[in-house]
Amino acid sequence: MSLVIRNLQRAVPVRRVPLRRRMEVVRDVLGVQKFDLGIVCVDNRSIQHINRIYRKRNVPTDVLSFPFHENLKAGELPQPGCLDDCNLGDIFLGVEYIFQQCKENEDYYDILTVTATHGLCHLLGFTHSSETEWQEMYRQEQQVLEELMRRTGTRLQPLSRGLFCSGS
Repeated sequence: MSLVIRNLQRAVPVRRVPLRRRMEVVRDVLGVQKFDLGIVCVDNRSIQHINRIYRKRNVPTDVLSFPFHENLKAGELPQPGCLDDCNLGDIFLGVEYIFQQCKENEDYYDILTVTATHGLCHLLGFTHSSETEWQEMYRQEQQVLEELMRRTGTRLQPLSRGLFCSGS
């Protein structure tokens, strides 16, 4: 099925091809190639607006995930009843926020990939609202990123490294 990447902002240049290549590998590693996935790149104003509406937090953030299938257990693949249900959902990347948070020695596209992978894990039922859930999500992200590194040569660390909160 399809991976759609839309760039709805002009604050930070986004080359979709490198992100698409990496996310296709991530989808393959997770075994979700048969599902549609949307990735939407937005600026600080837009991600803050979405965050305020859906999470009651009036601040920009790096990623917000909106699963098509609700109540999945962590790592559980959806069981679509029909072709229309072959959808994972949408990931909104706050690319301006991500760019601003990048450290000098970090590659922006590496961080975009890690952040999109984190969002995709959320679409598959992973969360980090408890220590146990955080550990499970961290292990999943690490496993996926290690396989991505093996296939592409990129050296990536999970976004949830050191993260434990009820945030994104």
